[in-house]
Amino acid sequence: MSTHCAHSHGPPSVARGFRTALWIALALNAGMFVIEAAAGFGAHSVALQADAVDFFGDASNYAVSLLVLGFAAVWRSYAALLKALAMALFGVGVLASAAYASIVQPLPGAAVMGGVGALALAVNIGVTFLLYRFRGGDANMRSVWLCTRNDAIGNLSVLLAALGVFGSGTGWPDLAVAAIMAVLALTAAVHVGRHAFAELRPARAPAR
Repeated sequence: MSTHCAHSHGPPSVARGFRTALWIALALNAGMFVIEAAAGFGAHSVALQADAVDFFGDASNYAVSLLVLGFAAVWRSYAALLKALAMALFGVGVLASAAYASIVQPLPGAAVMGGVGALALAVNIGVTFLLYRFRGGDANMRSVWLCTRNDAIGNLSVLLAALGVFGSGTGWPDLAVAAIMAVLALTAAVHVGRHAFAELRPARAPAR
């Protein structure tokens, strides 16, 4: 993973390309949130529900990134910190949901999990390629890239969970995947938070 801390988005052409990519990613993620949320509740799948919440979080992530794109570097770093907090809350929430579902949740629908998971994976692979060239920018860009990468990994995990549920006849694979997605979110939150703090440190130095 890249660990350098850039403080600008580079040439204007890069900023324009990033803005366009964010708008496309925002629309796709918002649409997938609606689809996965409905499918997750209908199929009683915690992994699909978690992935739907992740899509919503990413749509919000892209919206915030668009909002601060033209702001000074310090404000983009603060936005990255806010997104790191949101990722951490998502991770904790998914772990709590998985723990609750382990007690009361009925058997998930493997067929629905597989179909919707495949659609989500296709969408996120497209968004990942769309944003790949911006993965090494400042903390704001970095947070966008990490969320998108985690989504693709999460979608693949949902497909594996669907196979696990179908093969085992139990809901544990679904719960295990939800836990993995939570850990990915928490790990990304720590990385983005550290990157943003590193960017903010030079900005605070003159004040001290």
